[in-house]
This record gives sequence, C-alpha cells and structure tokens, in this order.
Amino acid sequence: MLIIFSKKPPFLGPYPLQKTSPESPKPVKQNISMKTNRRSFLQTSALSAGFLGVLPAMAAVPGKPPSFLLKKPTMRLGLVTYSLAQDWDIETIIKNCQAAGFDGVELRTTHAHKVEVNLSKAERAKVRERFQNADVQLMGLGSAFDYHTPDQAKLKQDIAATREYILLAHDVGATGVKVRPNALPKEVSQEKTLEQIGRSLKELGDFGDNLGIKIRLEVHGKDTALLPNIKTIMDVAAHRNVGVCWNSNQSDLDGQGFDYNFNLVKNKIFSVHMRDLYLEEYPFRKLLTRLNEVDFDGFCLAEIPASTDPVRVMKYFRSLWLAYQGLL
Repeated sequence: MLIIFSKKPPFLGPYPLQKTSPESPKPVKQNISMKTNRRSFLQTSALSAGFLGVLPAMAAVPGKPPSFLLKKPTMRLGLVTYSLAQDWDIETIIKNCQAAGFDGVELRTTHAHKVEVNLSKAERAKVRERFQNADVQLMGLGSAFDYHTPDQAKLKQDIAATREYILLAHDVGATGVKVRPNALPKEVSQEKTLEQIGRSLKELGDFGDNLGIKIRLEVHGKDTALLPNIKTIMDVAAHRNVGVCWNSNQSDLDGQGFDYNFNLVKNKIFSVHMRDLYLEEYPFRKLLTRLNEVDFDGFCLAEIPASTDPVRVMKYFRSLWLAYQGLL
C-alpha cells in the first residue's frame, strides 16, 4: 500500500525524544530499526502460520478447489493389477476396488484374471458385461509389448500381437492398451531405435483409432525411460491416439529436473502410474498439481506391492492421493 504524506514527515531521530530532569533517570537509547525488524518478522511469521493453518479449511470447502490448484481436480483413481492384484480374479478386483473407493482398473497381462487374447467372443462379452454392471471402469489393458528390437521379423510379430491385444481391449470394453519401450540396443544407434518405436506406435495408433482404443506408451526401460527420449518417440509417432503413460520414475528428476521433463510431454499424458505415495524422494504432490494445470482428466493408477491386507493399503493410498490434492 502506497502512503503519500501531504507534508514531509518529521524526522524522529534514532530514538524517541524524552524530557529529562535532574530527578528523572537518563533515557535508555533503543534501536528502533532492530525493534521494527523484529516486530515485522514476528507479524509476518504469525500471518504465515495463520495462513498455513487455514489451508485445510480452504481445501475442505465443497465445490471449490484448494488454494494451490488452479481448478477442481477431474482426474480419477484406479489400480494397476501389477503386482498388488496379480493373484485376483475379476470378481475380487471389482469387490476390492469398490471397498477402497477406486474408480477403475488396468488389467495386466499374464495375471490370474486371465483377460487374454485366447478368450472367446462369449467370454469377452462376459468380461465387458461384468465391468459395465459394476461401478469400476475397465480403463485399460496392460501389455508388455515393445518395439525396440533390431530384428525386423520380430518387430512385425510384436506389432501383429499388439493388434490382437487392441482387438481384445475393444471387445472387453477397455479404453486403451498400455505398451512400452524397454531398451536401446547397442548394435544400432539411439536415434534409429527411437524412430523405429515411434513409427511402430503411429501404425498402432491408426489401428486403435478405428476401434476407439488409445495407445499408452509407458515411460519405461533403461535409457528409454528418460523423458527427452520419450518426447522424441512421441514426436515421431505424431498421432492423436498415441500418448504417454507417466510412470513416476525417479529418473523423472534427472537432467534439467522434474518441471522441464514434465513439460516435454505434458500435453500427451493419457494415464499415470504411481508408486507408494509415502516415498518422499518423489514429488507426488507436485505431479498432481502439474496434472491439474494441464486439465488431466484420466486415471492415476496405483502400482504398488502386494499386501496381506490389500483393501486397507488401498484405502490409505486413496486418502493420501486426495490429501496431496488438498481434497481431505
């Protein structure tokens, strides 16, 4: 606030003027500057503490986003069945997700739920119907297909196998398929491998687009998980139906740091995998804040270890996920 004096304010001197008399004690000089600075510090500290104390209350106002987010979050919470739910059948997955308040699930291939390409049409229809009748969305299928191999015959086989998996996703009612890069073979250049992965994804993006199935590239693999390399792959693919599955790797902080790496792919994030949220070495709250900034409305999927008390663990995960967004 700007204060304008109509007259030049009187100079008060280094300390207040006081009348003295032979009988009165000599006034003690006080450093007003030190007192003012200390008083300002205490006032500022008190205000800061008061503001921090208000944050939970601000976050708790129904219908309003917390103060540190730009808008009310629209992202949803789900589960990756690797590895917490790897031994669960579909009924158990749905039951536990409902009990823990999870909205969706990504079914990992090769696990006990057995949603695989060998299912008959009738069996696929049954899987679709079971999820449609529950309040848990089958948001995706998690494959282990990758496209870095220098062997061109094997590459064609992997692409063909992914097409079959895309058809499976369509038939069971999933919205996308997760694939991954996994390595940079030493016998070819990095640039050639990244370009090959990108071209493969473009081909699969076309195929999936016709069926309404998104292709989600997991940020995965030694060196291929580095976000500048993922950005290169996305640039080569250049397809509206091909995006990134952010994987919450510690390498997200490498190079020029988290924000730089996030910005490389922020407009291509289709889904998110999240490790245990108590891991303090990873900026999970910042991740959720940045996702909010880019209007992310997809699924954040818990990819956490197995437990003998899984629903309890899932409930804790959900509470911390909400708290990081200021929603608790």
